Amino acid sequence: MNPDHFTVPTQLGKNTLDLLWARTRQQGDMPGFAKAISAILGAMRGEDDHEFDITQTVLSDPVLTHKVLRLANSGMYSAFGQRVNTVSKAVLVLGIDAIGHLALGLKLIEELSQASPDSVSAHVEMEKAVLAGMVAQQVATSAGSLQAEQAVVCSMLHTLGRMMVTFYMTDFWARMQAHAGPGNEAAAAREILGLSLQEVGYATAAHWGLPQHLINGMHPMEPSPDNAPVSGADWMAGLSTMAARCADSLWHDDAAGAAQVHALIDDYAGTLGIAAADLVVAVDKAKTMAAADLSIAPLSKPAERRARQLASTRMRAEGNRVLIGGLADLRSAIGSASPGQMVSMALETLHQGFDFSRSVAFVRNHRDHLYSARISMGEGMADLQDLMVFGDAYEPNVFHAALNSDRVIFIDNARDPKFAAKLPQWWKATLSDARSFVVLPLSANGHPTGFLYGDWDDSFPPIQLNQTEFNLINDIRALLVQSVEMRHQLELVANKVA
Repeated sequence: MNPDHFTVPTQLGKNTLDLLWARTRQQGDMPGFAKAISAILGAMRGEDDHEFDITQTVLSDPVLTHKVLRLANSGMYSAFGQRVNTVSKAVLVLGIDAIGHLALGLKLIEELSQASPDSVSAHVEMEKAVLAGMVAQQVATSAGSLQAEQAVVCSMLHTLGRMMVTFYMTDFWARMQAHAGPGNEAAAAREILGLSLQEVGYATAAHWGLPQHLINGMHPMEPSPDNAPVSGADWMAGLSTMAARCADSLWHDDAAGAAQVHALIDDYAGTLGIAAADLVVAVDKAKTMAAADLSIAPLSKPAERRARQLASTRMRAEGNRVLIGGLADLRSAIGSASPGQMVSMALETLHQGFDFSRSVAFVRNHRDHLYSARISMGEGMADLQDLMVFGDAYEPNVFHAALNSDRVIFIDNARDPKFAAKLPQWWKATLSDARSFVVLPLSANGHPTGFLYGDWDDSFPPIQLNQTEFNLINDIRALLVQSVEMRHQLELVANKVA
């Protein structure tokens, strides 16, 4: 199928596209890319004073201005000793097409990253498109190509049909998955949509008014079996195809995907005229970039990223809502719940509200003169709980200090060598991978009865608790102390009656 001569093959296909355009009008192009590219394409093909038009388009966007100047001063474009300080000069250095493609790629990335699709599938397809652009940029740059920015756009557009269907036609996507199975949606496209996903992409690109050379770059290009030289257009289509397929495999971040990427590199190295070893380096660079820029792909380690983001903004509203809600539950339960039940509720509230890596409730056994863990939360804690036991005789460490002072203690850097002597052996043997932790001592009538402990591991950056959070911690602690003292009073009354 040649995108140069694409026509809608069936009436069902025409109906599908009519519905797609209607939905884009209702919801806004994905979500505003068409408006952005119209200005860029208009500047690129304006009949009067091209350079001025594209310069003004770039200068209207500070982020784009920065990227254009950075590219113009990169080793690939700048002459020895030359420094480009204005966009006008950059246009002369890079050329209108290169800047136009750079702007198109940036706008597409911005729009996709800012979009909040209802469908997880749409988000996945958008991330894969961005990843494909990263792969293409690294590969084209490693080959010394002056068309790296065009390669980015073509590679991102390579799966445009999938993005459009998952974004605007989630009901049809679900039918395709039900028919052919997840991951094999393309096999059901003609039956469900009346045209292939690739054809949906071609139709969308034409609908947006993209230039023909970009649409041609979207065409799937299989590797040349004899490694014969290919035309510039076929080289661009081959790179875009490889980049999109690599992105699909890289996104999963598993052994099978890695094997597929290496197979793709072996297949396309000859066609692209790039050594396989150089392709491996380029793809690895793209993967590293994607790990920082993507949000839900497995290679971005989303759980760790979420932890870092939550920890860096400790006053987040959701965390405070959890703590405040848990505090209300404790207040309402204090007259009916046992101290043990209150402690369990408090530990769960603190664990969720502060996103602790691990949380433990320790109880003092007066008869055996021991503190021991009774309740614990967090990964691997079931195996450690029985090991967390220590004597109640005073020792010069942070836990006895908290119990004796009856004050909350927050340790922001438990790894500080100067602090090592204040950490007991039982903690070093069980919880030493914590970076920061909090100790909430509990008492009854001035005597320690136990404490709550919560920590953050290396998935969190350095943490500083604020006054609002300390206040919430102390309010929770006060209710637990009140519950213990109420139980002691009831026991004293019961003993007198007996």
